[in-house]
Amino acid sequence: MARIAIVTGAGSGIGRAVARGLLKAGYSVALAGRRREALDETAKEAGGDALVVPTDVTKSSSVDALFEATKAKFRRVDLLFNNAGVNAVAPIDQLTDDQWKGVVDTNLTGMFYCARAAIRTMKAQSPRGGRIINNGSISAHAPRPLQSVYTATKHGVTGLTKSISLECRAFDICCGQIDIGNALTEMAAKMQSGVMQANGTVAKEPLIDVNIVAKSVLYMDSLPLDANVLFHTVMANQMPFVGRG
Repeated sequence: MARIAIVTGAGSGIGRAVARGLLKAGYSVALAGRRREALDETAKEAGGDALVVPTDVTKSSSVDALFEATKAKFRRVDLLFNNAGVNAVAPIDQLTDDQWKGVVDTNLTGMFYCARAAIRTMKAQSPRGGRIINNGSISAHAPRPLQSVYTATKHGVTGLTKSISLECRAFDICCGQIDIGNALTEMAAKMQSGVMQANGTVAKEPLIDVNIVAKSVLYMDSLPLDANVLFHTVMANQMPFVGRG
């Protein structure tokens, strides 16, 4: 029987690559994101058994509807790739209220809504259990300049990951986090021309093929539910992360 996955932010970037990888591996996948056209494009590119569900993760009612639609179509949920995220780049003292709230609502509150719905589903289904993989980021460990709100949310994701892993292990629910450094997506492509470093200079940074992230998610989900990858870091080997800024 095919495994059932939900991927948020599936209309572009990392979410699209992971959704495509899961579909090609034989999963049935619910594709969640705000733009139906982009989700339809993901489904068309990948083929396989895809369900398109336009979703706003900042609204708990929309997230609940996503899980209900997935259960109605596929009967259960084995994997949530909790991926939807946005960024705002500005000095801390120039961040607006709306910028702060917009990033927090998507990256942290939205991730909580999705995890909560997944836990409720995985507890109740038979066979019980499943796996949640939260998209953290290298920023869950170290900030980039001018990205305070993104970094704050990703540190929050780490706390959420640990809490879910602790509270839900009794219900055969595993929760892990994938921390990605410089995967080549539309959002990260600018790093090829230069991005601000810790010392204020601008430098090009290497990137990895985004499909490597999909392979990482597939590996994490290949484990039985008595084993968990709590944190998985996949990054461009020569990016300036390990060492002094």
